[in-house]
Amino acid sequence: MNCVKLLVVIVNYRVAHLAIDCLHSVAEEIGRVPDTHVTVCENGTGDDSAQRIQHAIDENGWAVWCTLKTIDINLGFTGGNNVVLGPALQSADAPQYVLLLNPDTIVRPNAFKALVDFMDQNLAVGIAGSRLEDPDGTPQRSAFRFQSPLGEFEGNLKLGLVTRLLSRWVVAPPVVDYAFKTDWVSGASMIIRREVLKEVGLLDEGYFTYFDDIDYCFNAKKHGWPTWYVPTSRVVHLVGQSTGVTKNPKRLPPYLFEARRRYFLKNHSPAYAAMVDAYMILGLSLWRLRVMLTGKEDNTAPHLLGDSIRHSVFVKGIKLQDVQNPALASTRA
Repeated sequence: MNCVKLLVVIVNYRVAHLAIDCLHSVAEEIGRVPDTHVTVCENGTGDDSAQRIQHAIDENGWAVWCTLKTIDINLGFTGGNNVVLGPALQSADAPQYVLLLNPDTIVRPNAFKALVDFMDQNLAVGIAGSRLEDPDGTPQRSAFRFQSPLGEFEGNLKLGLVTRLLSRWVVAPPVVDYAFKTDWVSGASMIIRREVLKEVGLLDEGYFTYFDDIDYCFNAKKHGWPTWYVPTSRVVHLVGQSTGVTKNPKRLPPYLFEARRRYFLKNHSPAYAAMVDAYMILGLSLWRLRVMLTGKEDNTAPHLLGDSIRHSVFVKGIKLQDVQNPALASTRA
């Protein structure tokens, strides 16, 4: 049996129709990267999603390159990927690369090949991310700087003058059309070298969902593996369809704030985590003041300021904790 060159992992939760659409686009790319295999993890949706996905695999003749893994309880982005990654890395034909791919994506032509070719040609690069875009081709910001106190202040205040003054700390800089080294890329389409997975380990299941991609790139960098953005790999991302956190979100889920706090406490000092929270709260407070004084449209999530305070280290403390899995919490209720 040939060694798997590329293992694509798609974790589905409540969006089986999108996962099937994604597989249709992936089917066109399989032949462009020999020895590619795709595994879909049906992540505890609890309906007929597994049967629908398996039917699509069988009906379209995808079984030669695609398998379905079904689990009963939603383990989040991290756990859903790890149930596939763990055995794959322990197998005799461990993949050379792993591509984490959201189910709410459509792969553009040569998206896989562009990433694999880039990694083959740049052996010191550990992680690379695709250019994410809207269905009409409008680019989304998907290459980022690590969050910092000043970055959190700028991102929440959203004032042009401040953005220009703090341009070095802007978390999501403008999109460019060339490859470059960045701090982290979106886990919606992120390729990881096998050696990185061996050194850094699997995704941290303490996050459940959110901040896991930032954490992984941060720790890969600590091990000497940089992350790059590769815009020749283009992937349509239907933002937030699998999580409900969209461009016009409803109230953000508690586990997002808990993941954020975990990230800073795990990777930085408590004092740094407190600074980041303080600057975020200050930025949000000034934003709210601007909205009240000017009548400016408020495009932030409802209750964002209050939720940010409630989940900050000032209220929750500085003990490093796992994010509570809401699916497990509901089974205990």
